Amino acid sequence: MAYPRKVKETAIRMMLPPENKSISQIEQMLGIPETTLKKWRQELRANGHPAPANDEPADQWSSHDKFLIVMETIKLNEAELSEYCRQKGLYPEQVHKWQENCENANSDIPGRISEIMQQDKATQKELRQVKKELQRKEAALAETAALLVLRKKAEAIWGASDEED
Repeated sequence: MAYPRKVKETAIRMMLPPENKSISQIEQMLGIPETTLKKWRQELRANGHPAPANDEPADQWSSHDKFLIVMETIKLNEAELSEYCRQKGLYPEQVHKWQENCENANSDIPGRISEIMQQDKATQKELRQVKKELQRKEAALAETAALLVLRKKAEAIWGASDEED
């Protein structure tokens, strides 16, 4: 069902600060199905609006939503951040922790690269050893097969050696 633009705008405004109403509250107030409201919320998120009204506690928000909050708040001073957090139903400590996590997200990259390279070298060495062992076993198998063929040919030409005894 298509909703008038005004109805959709009203529902979206209710999802966003300062109202921050939950999907279930908006559903009860406007009579719009939950699935439609969730679709509109996904559209908002896709357009870069952070954490519009959702029933989950802030600590369970997606990394994407937390990152968008960090991006919005990075240049705010403490008073502005406190006001922002009141509107969103957050604590400044949560936002500071998310900022710290974002800042440290790539800090261990050189160490991880070095570790991965060492693992890769060890894997390559093991692979070379396995290939060498496989070649050795294939050569031994080919030699054994050749000896069996020769033995059968010799038996066919000269007869079985067990019969002579």
